Amino acid sequence: MKSEQRRSALVALGLLALLVVPGTFVGLSLTAPEARAAGATAVTAAVTGPTLVSTNSTTLFQVSGWGGPAISANGTLVGSVRFFSNLVAPNLTGVSLSPPTANFTRNRSIAVNLVTGGAAESLTISIEVSSTYSGKNESTNVSYQVNVVVPYVISATIVNPTSTTVTGFPVYITLDGNVIGVVNVSNLFAGQKFQLSYKYPTLGLSSGTHTFAVSLVQEHGLVTFANGQTVYTESVYVTGSPPDYTLWYIAGIVAFFGAIFIFVTRVAARRRGTARR
Repeated sequence: MKSEQRRSALVALGLLALLVVPGTFVGLSLTAPEARAAGATAVTAAVTGPTLVSTNSTTLFQVSGWGGPAISANGTLVGSVRFFSNLVAPNLTGVSLSPPTANFTRNRSIAVNLVTGGAAESLTISIEVSSTYSGKNESTNVSYQVNVVVPYVISATIVNPTSTTVTGFPVYITLDGNVIGVVNVSNLFAGQKFQLSYKYPTLGLSSGTHTFAVSLVQEHGLVTFANGQTVYTESVYVTGSPPDYTLWYIAGIVAFFGAIFIFVTRVAARRRGTARR
């Protein structure tokens, strides 16, 4: 009798546990998850600008970055998105990126200046974009390759020989008849001079003669170059690739050792003939 009562009590406790435990799990499943206010998109990074720059120059680049936990689901900036830069090159003397680090705002892009030194080399701009909010951090990295080269330099002096002020105007630089750049000349007062200088970076021109030209014809004679002319040209001659003498060197070496071999063979033959006698 007692054993039956004990069994009934155990069954009752088991049923009670089954009723309580599922209720507990159901209650937990109905609890709302923690709302995530950020991290709707992945962190992105990019660098845009020229791939060729001149030695001893300052060139404008754009660094972009966005996304990660600092950006809410509706695209609002709720944390901090910042970039950090590092420059890699054989010679970093005089080389810098300004600013080297900064926070992004709504425009998602920051203008930076790459300052180069006097060394012609390959330079890598490495950018890390970090997104931080409420103890969470995500980052990504991007690299941009730039060739620093010794440029062709076009320079000339522009004068205003008139007695009036000439307002600012653009001067176009051409190479073999094609526009390669523009220099904006500031206002020139009566008798004032302007020193025009333009650097043309290139990995190389084809062999032959090339002509750089600067024209002031569009100013209708109001200004001239220092020599009184309105057109300035400068021609450069680029030699072809140097001949490859490797094959001739090899042929010469083969001929030299061939001659030695023949000479030694003949001497040995003469000695053998003398010995036989």
